[in-house]
Amino acid sequence: MTALRLGFVIVVAAVLAALPLFGSDVIIQFGINALLLAVLAQSWNIIGGYTGYASFGNSVFYGLGSYGVAIAMVQWNLPFAVGMIFGVALAVVFAFLLGVPVLRLKGHYFAIATLGLAQVMSAIVSNVSVAGQNIGLVLPPLNNDRLFYELSLVLLIVATLTVFWLTRSRFGFGLIAIRENEEGAAVMGVNTTLYKVLAFALSGAITALAGGIHAYWITFLDPDSAFDISLNVKMIIMAVFGGPGTVFGPVLGAFVLSAISEILSSKVTNVAGLFFGVVVVAAVVLMPRGVADVVRQFRKSGWRYFAENLKAHRI
Repeated sequence: MTALRLGFVIVVAAVLAALPLFGSDVIIQFGINALLLAVLAQSWNIIGGYTGYASFGNSVFYGLGSYGVAIAMVQWNLPFAVGMIFGVALAVVFAFLLGVPVLRLKGHYFAIATLGLAQVMSAIVSNVSVAGQNIGLVLPPLNNDRLFYELSLVLLIVATLTVFWLTRSRFGFGLIAIRENEEGAAVMGVNTTLYKVLAFALSGAITALAGGIHAYWITFLDPDSAFDISLNVKMIIMAVFGGPGTVFGPVLGAFVLSAISEILSSKVTNVAGLFFGVVVVAAVVLMPRGVADVVRQFRKSGWRYFAENLKAHRI
């Protein structure tokens, strides 16, 4: 990372940290949502962008993190921090138990298998009394949006530093090798099964932390909202739009799409529901490697970059 880029990142982080000091309550609440979505996109980036496995099951980790906090605080009268640890533990255990068999699948088979995990977990939680069954759980209110904003920002910084570490570590190089050629990586000595499960667990742990913060913030939780598959679709779209397999692409994608979606939902409600579908088509056709790749390549090839992508898709 160049000194100029590092300086820019520090300035952006400082501005985000100072936002609660001069921002309105509405801006702060929007900021919490945007930061948490950026965390989710960044966590999906680990398994989807760097490992090359398009997981639709990260919403399970989000739900487990949410229920970890809710059960600990409501049923066991434990503090929020203990609930966060419990939620992460649930997510990591789930990742190891399900990761070994599910990560043996590839491509659309893996995507379909993970797609069903959220529905299965939602049905299971609906019949667990300690989780409130279908009724859900109501957490003790804490009217401190600034605290939740700062927690979300810290978590995003941790998630981004984790992804940056992947670009410099042997573990990260192993994940990239799996993404590019899994059989070749295995021949070169990479324990592909272990690496994939560890990436799945790491992605799940970060996602669970985001779920725990969100659950305490909104103070209500039920199976449908906790294991909402549409949230998984959003994190994928944001990561793909920004640039999967990059350090800052998913963060950029989450911020840009969150802002546009918020504007559309406040101005034209019907259009907002179609927005993410249009983004998927546009991103895949015009910039399949995300905004981050556009920034790099546009200086060299200009508008030909988009024309080449259109030609590659035979449009």
